[in-house]
Amino acid sequence: MRRIGVISDTHGLVRPEVITALRGSELILHAGDIGRPQVLDALRRIAPVVAVRGNVDKGSWAECLPEHEVVRIDGRMIYLLHNLKELGLDPAASGFDVVVSGHSHQPKIGGKEGVYYLNPGSAGPKRFKLPVAIGRLMLADGELSGEIVELEV
Repeated sequence: MRRIGVISDTHGLVRPEVITALRGSELILHAGDIGRPQVLDALRRIAPVVAVRGNVDKGSWAECLPEHEVVRIDGRMIYLLHNLKELGLDPAASGFDVVVSGHSHQPKIGGKEGVYYLNPGSAGPKRFKLPVAIGRLMLADGELSGEIVELEV
């Protein structure tokens, strides 16, 4: 089984619980609002990272980050962006299997028109009554599944 860690909205904070939850990932997708480059450095100590720029990612360190990214793994195509409302294409018609986004801080997982959508919620500073969470995508024997992991912080 291949395991992909999915994280968003860290806003400069990498909790020890996040590090623990992402261990065993062979790839980490960060859906933006990273907050500072040290977040990506910490995640890269676990696995390779693909990250996109969120609306709070400003400054020279963030300029090199794309607004969206395409990841191919085991014949599957994943579209990564920060704000789902800015999705400028039809993922099903474009051949995407998964759309990963962040921004809302609300974990959400589900399918629509044959495309799997995953928003891991926020792994950064706690907001309101929203959980601190990450997501996982798993690929095994050609099957794709995902989960939201709420962290005890």
